[in-house]
Amino acid sequence: MYIEFGREICGNLDTAEKREWLVTNGIGGYASGTVAGLLTRRYHGLLVAALHPPLGRTLLLAKLDETVLYGDRYYPLHTNRWADQIVSPHGYRHIESFALEGTIPLWRFAVADALLEKRIWMQQGANTTYIQYVLRRATQPLHLTLKAMVNYRDYHSDTHSNGWQMSIEQVEQGICITADSSATPFYLLSDQGNASPVHNWYYNFDLAVERYRGLNDREDHLHAGTFAVKLNPGEAVTFVASTEKLADLYGETALKLRHTQEQKLTELWQSNRSLDAQESPAWINHLVLAADQFIVDRPVPEEGHGKTIIAGYPWFSDWGRDTMISLPGLTIATGRPEVARAILRTFAKYVNQGMLPNRFPDAGEQPEYNTVDATLWFFEAIRAYDNATNDDNFLSELFPVLVDIIYWHCRGTRYGIHLDPTDGLLYAGVTGTQLTWMDAKVGDWVVTPRIGKPIEVNALWYNALRTMAKFARQLGKPHQEYEAMADRTLARFSRFWNEERGYCYDVIDSPDGDDAALRPNQIFAVSLPESSLTPAQQKSVVEVCGRMLLTSHGLRSLSPEHPQYQGIYGGNQYQRDGAYHQGTVWGWLLGSFVLAHLRVYKNPQQARQFLAPMANHLTVHGVGSLSEIFDGDAPMTPRGCTAQAWTVAEVLRAWLATES
Repeated sequence: MYIEFGREICGNLDTAEKREWLVTNGIGGYASGTVAGLLTRRYHGLLVAALHPPLGRTLLLAKLDETVLYGDRYYPLHTNRWADQIVSPHGYRHIESFALEGTIPLWRFAVADALLEKRIWMQQGANTTYIQYVLRRATQPLHLTLKAMVNYRDYHSDTHSNGWQMSIEQVEQGICITADSSATPFYLLSDQGNASPVHNWYYNFDLAVERYRGLNDREDHLHAGTFAVKLNPGEAVTFVASTEKLADLYGETALKLRHTQEQKLTELWQSNRSLDAQESPAWINHLVLAADQFIVDRPVPEEGHGKTIIAGYPWFSDWGRDTMISLPGLTIATGRPEVARAILRTFAKYVNQGMLPNRFPDAGEQPEYNTVDATLWFFEAIRAYDNATNDDNFLSELFPVLVDIIYWHCRGTRYGIHLDPTDGLLYAGVTGTQLTWMDAKVGDWVVTPRIGKPIEVNALWYNALRTMAKFARQLGKPHQEYEAMADRTLARFSRFWNEERGYCYDVIDSPDGDDAALRPNQIFAVSLPESSLTPAQQKSVVEVCGRMLLTSHGLRSLSPEHPQYQGIYGGNQYQRDGAYHQGTVWGWLLGSFVLAHLRVYKNPQQARQFLAPMANHLTVHGVGSLSEIFDGDAPMTPRGCTAQAWTVAEVLRAWLATES
């Protein structure tokens, strides 16, 4: 096990509650919580089911409050903090260790001379969570009692009971809960032990992280049932929370299946690397397992099953931009091109007016197309797939879609996105809409509008045109037009160069003129396969970004010398979104910085050194995964999503690129 903590972490509530674990089911559902067992977010729960996969995520089982009777003493193993800030009970004090077996969290509780293990995992492809307890050591039987705290709400919201009466019915080996007449029933089951229905609301659980985020920090959960079981030394009991009435209760079989699935992922990663490469370190192998947590099924109209990528846990859905940026690292680098193909085919079905959707809303409305860069990242994702597979048949299938995209960008599409005929550069933006990845918006306030010609959009456009010409030649189709367009873009790309400052303008031709703010977007003009900068300019960009923007965990979104720089991310939504791209560090940018550094200095070992701090970060915040963002000011505290797809993806992709 790569990640393991003892009492120095687990026995300290301040450290244990700041470390969060995650397990997923491959269809958008998940379970998540803290090492301490304390709820700190509205998004925590043992079963957050995707009722309309991969979305419709609904909190069903919030937690299990465990108590053991051993000898003549009772030991609470659970921990709760209440609205008055009182912590009761202090079950975390009995956690002797916490570890990850692959992605499976494992607690060891020590009570007197007894040692009780607890594991949590999910069934792939089902809204089913397993919680297994094994009495590893004891000199007499141990009696385990569990109080099941349930709910039924959208995972973004919170519950205040207000007399809410759920239907709780005893069924074979457990209970069935139906929240109301329109709700999906769900089941709490066990392979042994007695289940007793209860209906008792527990009020005012305190959610500390939501308070930090400026959101409601109180929630009620329903005690819907109590399970009791006697365990003799060496015995195990499995509890199952599921939307499936006939869920498999054989815990050992389900656990073995999960271990086998994760072993296959590690083997694919190893087989995708060069034969003479040294064995990758344990933390990289663990990231390969973390990568799989973001890959989920998405139904495709008239075609059945497709694939997509969840942008981040615990709160993001699948975003077109994040999916295309993450795809090479999560699938190609890990030796899973068939998954990449399924994702690309899925998103190709949703291309409309030459644009890839930016987001699929949680409530199932029509996709939103407010993005200029997601479509251009689509080209780069296809290039990565083609480079790894030489799959001309699939390229032929997608080629008409790519032709249509180029056509729409030349003639103009939504949100003012169009090719400027005077210089061959892409213009994008209208008032009140955020189109680039720097997309924070609060009400009518677009924090970084970037209307005009953003540097990374045009770096991607140039890369897409060169890629398109290559595809056309490869398929025996006319390619001269794409080459000519690329040449024209390259000829005028020099407009981005700010000679006085030695780096690129972030946006040119904006309503306020050219924006000279030092931002990380120019790094893509170096890191993409087709660079539009001269070698001297590439070196200068890497050096400036390294001096002013680079941190241990990514690049700052704005130079600390800029008057609008904000070094701490926190507060209410207005404050958080105001800082989101104004100095906050983004982990995913580390991958492109490493690739840019490698291009300029051609020193793989030195470039790889920039990835090393992520090994330590894997043990904090989202344990076993990599965070979305970090404070721009030291000590660069992790913020945002505890597990972010493009951060994991880009670290893996950069690691693989530096193996040569």
